[in-house]
Amino acid sequence: MARRSRAREIALQLLYEADRNPVAPEDHNRAFAASRLRAPDLQQFALELVAGFQSHRERIDAIIQAVAQNWSLSRMTPVDRSILRLATYEIVFRGDTPPRVAIDEAIELAKRFGTLESSRFVNGILDRIVTQHPRPEPDPPNSPIQDPGSTEQ
Repeated sequence: MARRSRAREIALQLLYEADRNPVAPEDHNRAFAASRLRAPDLQQFALELVAGFQSHRERIDAIIQAVAQNWSLSRMTPVDRSILRLATYEIVFRGDTPPRVAIDEAIELAKRFGTLESSRFVNGILDRIVTQHPRPEPDPPNSPIQDPGSTEQ
């Protein structure tokens, strides 16, 4: 598995967990990433993805909802919803990830963690996002977005 793919997998697990249990211990994300990713740069990447989604949550959820015809976020499986949130953050707000890469990575996550229909569902939603929502000013890589579970300033 490619290095950043593994970091995305950890970010997905953290987003899924936050979706299912929004009250996690303060330093949980950092400890979870550190226990599963050896390289500090990958830990940082995974935490940036989670923190970036959390910083833009309302906008990301609105974008997904706008293109998900006949699907509300609450009707989506928690795994599909988390994958879409992660990929939408990368597509719309990360300037260092080409949209096609974010979609391909999301499809692979959907195949691995979702249902039999998840990869097609995720692909369809993300393709619409790419065509209907041009990127605003992206978050710079290694931006000062803090892990919401972190006490660091």
